[in-house]
Amino acid sequence: MYRLRIISGHLAPSGSSNYTRDLSRTDCGSAGSRSPDDVVVVHGRRTAIGKAKRGSFKDTTPDELLSAVMTAVLADVGLSPDKLGDVCVGNVLQPGAGAVMARVAHFLSGFPETVPVYAVNRQCSSSLQALFNIAGAIRSSSIDLGLACGVESMTLRSTDKPGDLSSRLTDHDKARDCLIPMGILSHHLRERGGGVSREKQDAFALSSHQKAARAQSSGLFDHEILPVTTRFVDDEGKEHEVTVRKDDGIRPGTTLAGLGKLRPAFKPYGSSTAGNSSQVSDGAAAVLVGRRSVVEALGLPVLGVLRASAVVGVPPEVMGIGPAVAIPVALEQAGLTVADIDVFEINEAFASQAVYCVEKLGIPEEKVNPNGGAIALGHPLGCTGARQVVTLLHELRRRGRRAFGVVSMCIGTGMGAAAVFEYPGP
Repeated sequence: MYRLRIISGHLAPSGSSNYTRDLSRTDCGSAGSRSPDDVVVVHGRRTAIGKAKRGSFKDTTPDELLSAVMTAVLADVGLSPDKLGDVCVGNVLQPGAGAVMARVAHFLSGFPETVPVYAVNRQCSSSLQALFNIAGAIRSSSIDLGLACGVESMTLRSTDKPGDLSSRLTDHDKARDCLIPMGILSHHLRERGGGVSREKQDAFALSSHQKAARAQSSGLFDHEILPVTTRFVDDEGKEHEVTVRKDDGIRPGTTLAGLGKLRPAFKPYGSSTAGNSSQVSDGAAAVLVGRRSVVEALGLPVLGVLRASAVVGVPPEVMGIGPAVAIPVALEQAGLTVADIDVFEINEAFASQAVYCVEKLGIPEEKVNPNGGAIALGHPLGCTGARQVVTLLHELRRRGRRAFGVVSMCIGTGMGAAAVFEYPGP
């Protein structure tokens, strides 16, 4: 039986009555404060991101990808898995919402059966929700340490079929809107006066590739990506052993002229194309989270502190505005403003919605996805939130001083999520 091997390396406006806040939020502690009960991130790793159907991980199962990062995160900091109180895995497309897959990965990682694991599905924010769930368990004193993960093999699953749905679906406008393909988003934004031009979308996409290419070539991703050795079947049916160290989707040669030649992907007169939309991808990420007092007692490092978290509801037909609504809620919790944040990791589901949110909140462009986003890197649904957290915290650490960052994304069916992190400094 073929065994996968890992190579462990280095370490819209707030307050609007039209939108709904998640009332289950809990206090994360004010920015800059220090408490033994702080929820802190110890460490995080991710795999490279492979192109679905034809990329580096097309022949690798999601349990293998997940096991790789779960194993590496604990091995890097020398923590025994029996110290974990729980493991939560964000996943969207696998059967049973990934519950069986998560437990299989758990055992492949050598975790004891006494450590529980479960899967959560909140669409594109699934692994960020996994982190929220682990953080909530820590705050409630149910556990002291937990692993928040995310994985997706979009190669092995398809979003073409919505599955079994109520026959009364068409009786309710909002329920029916939940099935609107996300690529139609830009049209609805335009109809509501918030449309982003094709030129702006293509320029944003070009910038994503340029930033990601620069980060990749200068080795900025090396500390967050876990090299994974796996099998790959070529076009002639021959199996090879390959070690995947770099993201597949980054295209250094992307040009504005080339993006401009691409046809609209969803409607003949639309503006969303294969070039200014996120890539369909495979990948996994894991983040070790704990109570500060326990983390410090175990001699573990503190990579970041979770200062605030929020999930909001928005109209399904304009789900892409989610970050514009969720970010102000999270910042308000943390006692911060947009000006206080050093880096925003906003998922680039589509350039249309990412640009809309950035402009709506008045975020300086240089603070947004400084190492590229999902348009260049890819968007393995259940993995993306955890991947963003890993990328953000490594970027904040590189700055060598106390700094703040935000992770946010829109969510299918009409939601948005956001989290505020603080890097405490060296």
